This record gives sequence, C-alpha cells and structure tokens, in this order.
Amino acid sequence: MSLKQKLQEDLKSSMKNKDNTKKSVVTLIRASIKQFEVDNRVELDDSQVIDIIAKLLKQTKDSLNEFKKAGREDLATQAEAEIEVLKEYLPQQLSEEELNEIVIATISEVGATSMKDMKQIMSSIMPKVKGRADGKLINELVRKNLQ
Repeated sequence: MSLKQKLQEDLKSSMKNKDNTKKSVVTLIRASIKQFEVDNRVELDDSQVIDIIAKLLKQTKDSLNEFKKAGREDLATQAEAEIEVLKEYLPQQLSEEELNEIVIATISEVGATSMKDMKQIMSSIMPKVKGRADGKLINELVRKNLQ
C-alpha cells in the first residue's frame, strides 16, 4: 500500500473514531500533497510524500518552540500531539549515535578538513539520511566533527 493510500485509509478511520487531531493532521498532509501535485503537474511517489511530511514536521516543531516561548501551553500541547501523528508516517528516525557515525564516515569519504567543505559534506550526507534525520542536527554534528 502506498503512503497516499495509507493516508486515505487513516483519514477514514480517524473520522469513524472521532480522532480530531489525527484527522486534521492527515487532512493537512493530503492537502499539501495535492497542492504540490497540482502546482507542479506531477504525481508524487512515496519518497516525495515523505519529503512533504518531513517539511510539515519541521514547521510544526518550529511552531511548538514559538508556542512555548509565548507561554501558550494549550497550543504547545496540540502541536506535540500533531508531531506524534506526523512521525507515524516517516521512516524510523536515526539516533544521534547512528547519525554521528554517518557524519564521520562521510567526512572521511569526502576528505573534508575544514568548515569550507561543509556544503560538500552536507550534500553527500542528505541523500543517505533522507527523511530519517533533521537537517539542523546533521549540521550541528558536522560542525562538531570538523573542529
């Protein structure tokens, strides 16, 4: 079953079960997919759908941080619930240790020695961890390992 079909099935079941959080998140994901497909006149495959979900996850995490700064615990709680639903549709995330091993291996593959090689390292790592790690964390680990 493709990811888009799974989203359709989950939307139906969340409506039957009156799970409003899941329903709203799945609806948001499906709307984002549809918008991208219409704008670019393409049919997305699972890896491209994962990219969209990862982007939505990042946006929701950013919103969560803003809600916490503003002292809006009600919205922060809602954002945390949305994050959990979004994570259900992403591949298993890599641990920081696994990610650090990939970063170290890539640095040696590329032959990087300084921060000037950052772009080359990042462009080499990102396809390896697509959808399984946050770019900000990867960036921090690369910086830490280059110093």
